[in-house]
Amino acid sequence: MSDSPSESTQSHPLHGTDRDLIDRLLACEAPGDGELTELARLLIRYDGFPGAEDLQQDLQRLLTLWSLSRDELNHQVRALWAKGYRPGAAATDAVGSGFDTSETSDG
Repeated sequence: MSDSPSESTQSHPLHGTDRDLIDRLLACEAPGDGELTELARLLIRYDGFPGAEDLQQDLQRLLTLWSLSRDELNHQVRALWAKGYRPGAAATDAVGSGFDTSETSDG
């Protein structure tokens, strides 16, 4: 019984999606609120995960590229959430589901 890499590591079901996102983050020179929250979220997702080493290495690389420690990132993201930041909130100011409830006189 030998421990081959495939026996000791797992493949994450969101690897492909997260790979694309991390590649976009790596291309970002000046991260905004959305990029910072995405990095923090991905760091939490892969923290302690037994696999996806390429993603985990690139997440650490992003911290270095953006001159942040994990604690600094967490502090900044907590401050964003405390100020009311919510992902996608800047895209629209609409409230509710978007379902049109206006009455019409089709009759």
